[in-house]
Amino acid sequence: MTVNMADMRTFNVVVLGFSFMFIFTAFQTGGMIEQTVIQSVQQEGLLEGASGYVSLAIIYSVFALANWGAPSVVSVFGPRCSMVIGAVMYCLFIAVFIYPMVWALYLGSVLIGLGAAVIWTAQGSFLTTNSTQETIGRNSGIFWALLQCSLLFGNIFVWQEFSGKETIDSKTRIQVYVVLLVVCCVGTLMLFVLRNRRPEDRSDLLNVNSGDQAGEGPLQAFKRSIQLLKTKEMLLLGVCFAYTGFELTFFSGVYGTCIGNTRAFGEEAKSLIGISGAFIGAGEILGGAAFGLGGKLTNRHGRDPIILFGFIVHMTAFYLIYINLPQSSPISEIVTDASYYPVLIHSNKYVAILCSFLLGLGDSSFNTQVYSILGFMFPEDSAPAFALFKFVQSLTAAAGFFYSKYLLLQWQLLILVVFGVAGTLAFFEVEWKTASASRKGYTQIG
Repeated sequence: MTVNMADMRTFNVVVLGFSFMFIFTAFQTGGMIEQTVIQSVQQEGLLEGASGYVSLAIIYSVFALANWGAPSVVSVFGPRCSMVIGAVMYCLFIAVFIYPMVWALYLGSVLIGLGAAVIWTAQGSFLTTNSTQETIGRNSGIFWALLQCSLLFGNIFVWQEFSGKETIDSKTRIQVYVVLLVVCCVGTLMLFVLRNRRPEDRSDLLNVNSGDQAGEGPLQAFKRSIQLLKTKEMLLLGVCFAYTGFELTFFSGVYGTCIGNTRAFGEEAKSLIGISGAFIGAGEILGGAAFGLGGKLTNRHGRDPIILFGFIVHMTAFYLIYINLPQSSPISEIVTDASYYPVLIHSNKYVAILCSFLLGLGDSSFNTQVYSILGFMFPEDSAPAFALFKFVQSLTAAAGFFYSKYLLLQWQLLILVVFGVAGTLAFFEVEWKTASASRKGYTQIG
């Protein structure tokens, strides 16, 4: 019975990872090229006044606000059904770019923001209920590695389609987004394969917070989110959540645009966006796999060494990006000449791609450990806990996309450095307190 149950949990985690891999092959790939595609569509006389940065900012703003209601949705429909509802919203957003219109772009941005809150809150709850104290780190790594394969496959496809093109014509755009829509639909259908766990199968979860919240209703789920937000641990973790939001904005929407707008890369600039995304994915996959396979080491030595590793990797990447790319590159490709915004070295595509890999590797370090610590600390409050994580992350991501239209690269990197330092220190404080309480046998934290 125990062996069969363990097998079912692993099956659920793997299927969940593959499903999200397909869904986010569509969305993450689409998000990385959105601003570049919209710039090309506007040359066709469509989407006048529209902005990919504004669209992404709307997505993450709605995502942030909707997270307050997402635990209630999950409590009513259950994790699996809630994930299906969210995934359908992703399909609708991808379909917008087949024949783009301004009203459809922004309506789709609102819908996917709502869907994102539901799908991620449900995912966090589902992953937690299929994990134990010993397996939460491993399962977080497995899920993260599979999820981030989306960046690898999707961006290799984009690199092939955009190769040699200075602008993205309508035929190429339609072909890319039709393929992405089909892939997103496949991921949505895979969610139906997941198996729900019975309540009696949750007895081996480690409860280190405030008690069993099983069977709570929508109002109770909302109240529990408020209660968790007031705890010292969640407030500290919120600083780390905020950093993951800012760096999400940078690697998922801004950095690809910077590369595409760097004229020193010549005709390769647009196709390099796809290669950059693929290397971000490679870093994410390597990190997720390494931290997943090393789950036992994490249990023994803690999560803080991995967070420190991610911090060092990201600071290295930010410095290399600062000296390699023009400071105006997030905003425009018109003024990227070195005489206006000099770089410290001549822009080098190999350095740019190396930084893509480092951005992905560092991101996987932070996110896998955030998943791990939330699953460990709040196993019976997983939906509210992950909703708060996504609320803070998406709120800062929205802020990041809003300022990305106006701030030069150097100021965006400064924001990342400040929050990177603060978020790392805050995570250390919570991790050390959690480890101390666990060693002393406490059953409640916060």
